[in-house]
Amino acid sequence: MKKTVSLLLAILILSLIPSFAFADSEISVTGTGEVLVPADTAVVSLGVSAADKDVRTAQSMANEAIAAIRSALIEGDIAEEDINTDYINIYAMYDYSAGSEQITGYNANSTLAIRVKDIDRVGEVIDLAFGAGANTLNGINFSATDTTAAKEKAMRLAVADAQSKAEVLADAAGLQIRGIADIAEQNTYSYDKGVMNNFDVEAAAADTIVQAAKLTVSSSVVITFQADR
Repeated sequence: MKKTVSLLLAILILSLIPSFAFADSEISVTGTGEVLVPADTAVVSLGVSAADKDVRTAQSMANEAIAAIRSALIEGDIAEEDINTDYINIYAMYDYSAGSEQITGYNANSTLAIRVKDIDRVGEVIDLAFGAGANTLNGINFSATDTTAAKEKAMRLAVADAQSKAEVLADAAGLQIRGIADIAEQNTYSYDKGVMNNFDVEAAAADTIVQAAKLTVSSSVVITFQADR
């Protein structure tokens, strides 16, 4: 009798193993979401590169040009606090043609970071600077003052994307999503795809056209779903 009961219990336990095994199944996926927002601020990095055989002369040339650029920008209604030094460097130029290293002169570089709060004026600011003596343009970074709502929407889209992926995987495996075991934000950030067209240092009469593409606010989440048959 005892052997019969034990055998029946063993059969019952074995019959339940598949359902128990699948009851604790988990599906982990990464979801992503992106939202576009218009940029409302730009930081233009531009300046001067000056060369001379004498290091002090090269530095003086760069300083004078930067001072002229700064004055032109202020006269063009750019606030003084929005015009800041980005970087300054001086390096020696060498000639190796004679078989040995010889210094032929020095190159002085000075760059300004100019914050422009009116996107429509970015091209105008570049033209003002180059009209005053600038000869280098390093780039333009666009940003938005407030991306809070966009970040929240991107996170919601990321969660929805993860849910959709998990449902596809569960369906393919013959499972059903029952709940969420774990959820974590992986990344939320914004970046720009600014485009600059029609820029020609030599063509003083040409207007600089700057097209600010919308900022991309991106979010990603990792979610572990509970699933069973």
